[in-house]
Amino acid sequence: MPNPTLKLNDGATQFRIRLTLSLLTNTPLLIRNIRSSSVEAPGLTPYEISYLRLIDSLTNGTQIEINATGTQLKFKPGILVGGEVRHDCPVGRPSATTSDGDATDDGISDPRSIGYYLEYILPLAPFCKSPTSLTLTGITDGLTTLDPSPDYLAASHLHLLQAQFGLGREADEDYPPSISVIKRGAAPLGGGAVKFYSPIVKRSGVGSGELLPIDCCDIGKIKRVRGKVVCCKIPPSSAARAAHSAKGVMHRLLPDVWVHTDSYSSKAKAAVAGSATKRGKGGCGPSPGMTIHLIAQSTEGHVIAAETSLDPTGGRGRVLPEDLGQKAAALLLEEIRRGGCVDTGAQSLAFILMSLGPEDVARIRVGTLSKYSVETLRLIKKMVGVEFKVAGDEESKTVILSCLGSGYRNYSKASTWY
Repeated sequence: MPNPTLKLNDGATQFRIRLTLSLLTNTPLLIRNIRSSSVEAPGLTPYEISYLRLIDSLTNGTQIEINATGTQLKFKPGILVGGEVRHDCPVGRPSATTSDGDATDDGISDPRSIGYYLEYILPLAPFCKSPTSLTLTGITDGLTTLDPSPDYLAASHLHLLQAQFGLGREADEDYPPSISVIKRGAAPLGGGAVKFYSPIVKRSGVGSGELLPIDCCDIGKIKRVRGKVVCCKIPPSSAARAAHSAKGVMHRLLPDVWVHTDSYSSKAKAAVAGSATKRGKGGCGPSPGMTIHLIAQSTEGHVIAAETSLDPTGGRGRVLPEDLGQKAAALLLEEIRRGGCVDTGAQSLAFILMSLGPEDVARIRVGTLSKYSVETLRLIKKMVGVEFKVAGDEESKTVILSCLGSGYRNYSKASTWY
């Protein structure tokens, strides 16, 4: 039996998390005042409507009602089905150039990358009726301050989901969860493709269809740093300069640092015949771009990730590759300085999964709580009914959060529909 409708009057704040928790808790939503004060573009944006279509493709029986102005949304969750799904994410149109050389986008306003759509599908996929095989097309490497890249999600979020919460560690699983980039596509024109696979939660220790409780309070020492510089339609020498700059900063702290480059052109390259070590590349989209991903691994098995990218609207030549590499290294060092077992971008996912765990105590140490994470904790208390205990550690300047899981199980795998 569905829960009473939750009425929210603050617009599209935490839009994706609200839909995710609505599907998991079977709570209908009524969201009002979605950009109602905007004169130029009131209501839902094209990427939010596209996200609703993606949710509808992954579920059965979901009812979505949007009023004429797009400022009100009625969402009645259905059953999480999963399966093979393909979704085309909207991208921008070719940019025009002004007289002073600045680029102006006359297409979709602020197109979002594939990471926007994929980030909060991750906590839904394990609780579907069947394993999820999702193919997303669009922008793979956009503005990292706005959306996470697939490489970041694979390194940070999937590691958390698999290594800490036990997804895909059962002996009877065929494949573990994975995110693979089929083709690169930078903003704003996109042209890339990403494939995401996730098994369902079958058993975790006692065959209950639950996630494992976590106890991540010891970060350990950083033992190695790995990274990758991805560039599309940019000279490979620029990627090498950015990688050398990032390594130069990290080598001051530890010797085990490795950053490789991955350059793509608009033409796909086939694998060399008879070679078992070389694979073909799928090419890239028409837009140029560069993204740097850095990952720090600790002695306790935790992963801290950070990334940065060129701003596609900033024009060419305004940021040197050396400056971009130093910025990426500085962002990773800042995440390490904060002292958490997960980076800032993975906090909300960790809190959601902890609240869905078995009725046992789960603990995690994080650095500085972001405003987005604080709002996520409030939303979890309202929709899931799980309240976190927050305790500060004065010695390490970190925060330890603990909760008693709700005992959520994968009920979708036992459901049938006609």
